[in-house]
Amino acid sequence: MQTACVHCGMKHVLNDAQIGKHPRVQFLCTKCGGKNVVEVPRKTEQTQVISPLPSFARSGGAVPAADFGQYEGLALPAGRTITLSVIGGPAKGQVFPLDKPRVVLGRSEADVLIDDPEVSRWHCAIEVKNDVIRLRDLDSTNGTFINQERIRAAELKHLSEFRIGSTIVLLTVTARLAG
Repeated sequence: MQTACVHCGMKHVLNDAQIGKHPRVQFLCTKCGGKNVVEVPRKTEQTQVISPLPSFARSGGAVPAADFGQYEGLALPAGRTITLSVIGGPAKGQVFPLDKPRVVLGRSEADVLIDDPEVSRWHCAIEVKNDVIRLRDLDSTNGTFINQERIRAAELKHLSEFRIGSTIVLLTVTARLAG
């Protein structure tokens, strides 16, 4: 990235290793010694967190079960079991096999109850359409995260991890045992 000193105009080149994933960087000019702060433009493939969410991105706070019309044809995959395992946080050790293609995770009044004060009443939903597994945030207060990035919706696969509140959940897809 090229930039110029705001004090003397000296041109500087900052390499990606220096910038890293920081939204802004500070450097000293090699000519005048002046302190400079530069905003780093985001790459188009990066997720941008918008908080609070704009009105067009909000679900309107409707009851989650009534708000899922966008994803028709939900069905659990034949011959497979999908399981949510809590691997971190206050509910660590809990395991939830999915018994229906749409489940809501939350602190109360949800299909999968997570005892974590940072989890919303209806925090997020898992929606399954055969081999496609989708995680959708339900306008939660503290957000749903994958790899430290807040998401509104994401596709999950075997061994995907996500965080709600301070709880880390692992999704597994295994062959169903005959019997």
